[in-house]
This record gives sequence, structure tokens and C-alpha cells, in this order.
Amino acid sequence: MKASYTAGPDIHVLPSALPIPGLGDQPVNGFLLRSGQPLLVDTGMPVDREGFVDSLWSLIDPADLRWVAVTHDDRDHTGALARVLAEAPHAKVLANAISLTRISEEFSIPQDRVVTANPGSRVKLGDRELSFHRPPTFDSPGTLAVFDHSDGTLYSSDSFGTVVEEIAHEFTDLAEEEFFHGFEVLNRAIAPWTALVDEAKFLRPVRELAGLRPAKLLSAHGPTVRGDAVPRLFEAMARIPSLPAWLPDADLDLEAALDAVESPAG
Repeated sequence: MKASYTAGPDIHVLPSALPIPGLGDQPVNGFLLRSGQPLLVDTGMPVDREGFVDSLWSLIDPADLRWVAVTHDDRDHTGALARVLAEAPHAKVLANAISLTRISEEFSIPQDRVVTANPGSRVKLGDRELSFHRPPTFDSPGTLAVFDHSDGTLYSSDSFGTVVEEIAHEFTDLAEEEFFHGFEVLNRAIAPWTALVDEAKFLRPVRELAGLRPAKLLSAHGPTVRGDAVPRLFEAMARIPSLPAWLPDADLDLEAALDAVESPAG
């Protein structure tokens, strides 16, 4: 785990990194929204479990956390989920039913602590209203992007992420050529099916999300993107299905990278 930082008023990023040999580092972010009914978006990697919960509870009392939105069931998004729920007695899970079914292969979540959400769902959490959307690229059928209508922040799950040589907090802190190269790699790697899709159909979720006019875009695998830079990511995403399928180099050790995700510290 790396030190937490803020991406906006009461939005705290809990960051880590997954080394991808031969490519660089993939950011792995969870997000804590402390205002109103406090909400956590994703729970990091198993390898970071201890550091993740230590960082989280340094920012909020476990008894105050009310919601955990799970964008999908992959291990780098659910690594500390069971631990967080055990220590935060009032927290409920927001997730797609497919993700909840897959999570249940490892541990069960009591039904009274679950609120299911589908693309098109809207949920009010006090003064905050969330809508749920299918992001353009994904590697799990249960994946949800979450849009916070109270401040215009889009939590885009894996989609719109990147791989870079050195992780930065802000899009403006990175060389654009490096960011967009990593963007094209990651968004094709997690969704190799993009090389096979009807481009017009692929554009529908891109336009849907762009139509929300996000003021800020927070990917689980990218830096904070703000203001005028956000539409540029939608433009780059629209080009993904026109690119050839991405294949790793023969000497790229993805197995070692996946081992890091699967293995909890200690």
C-alpha cells in the first residue's frame, strides 16, 4: 500500500500498485467518501489486506462506515471485503448479483447486508444519489461503474485505467504519451473481446457515460482525471475497438503479477 491522498473534498484514495513485468505499474485504487453516509468503493488486493484496512481505519471509524460499493468481484477489488465487513458492523454492500454470486464462492455475505444494483439502477444514500452503469471495457460480467450525482464523480472500475512506469496522483502529472499508451494496453488487455465487437454497439456505453458529463473520473487503475481532460479519455476509449487485439510479449510474466493479487500478506 501507498499513502492515501485526496481526490476531492472528502474523497480519499487508498492506492496501491500491481507490477506488470515489462510494462510498468498498474494503479490499484479504493476510494473512501467520508461525507454524508460514508461509502467505500472497492477494497484493494489480498496482498495489501492489512495495509488497506489500517489505512482505511485511520481515515474513518469502522462503526461509521455505511456502504461498500463493489464494482465487480475480481480479487483486486475485493481483497479486504470480508475483513471490512467484519469490522464495520453497520456497512452494507452495493453490488451486482453476478458479483455477489462469485464472491460467495469464497465467503458469504448476509442478505440483510446486501443491496443489489444493475446497470440502470439508482440508489439514494442520504444526500448522495448514485447511478450504476455498464462501463465500456470490463473483464467480469458483474462490473458496474458508479456515478455520484452529488459531485459529478464517475468511479469507472477497471475501465479508463492505464499502466505507467511511475504512478502519479493526477493525470496532469503524467506524460500524455505514456498515459495513453498504457491506456490502450490496459483497456484491450482486460477486454480482448473489443477487437471482435460491433463498433457502433461499443460506443453506446461510451456515449452514455460521456452524457453524464463527469467533472472527475476515478478509475480503479488510473490517476485522478478532471475537467477538460475527461472528454479526452472518452475519445480514446471510442478508438479501442478499432485497434488490434493486444497480446502480451512471450517473455511477459503475467503469472507472477497474478500471484501478487492472489496472495495475501502474511
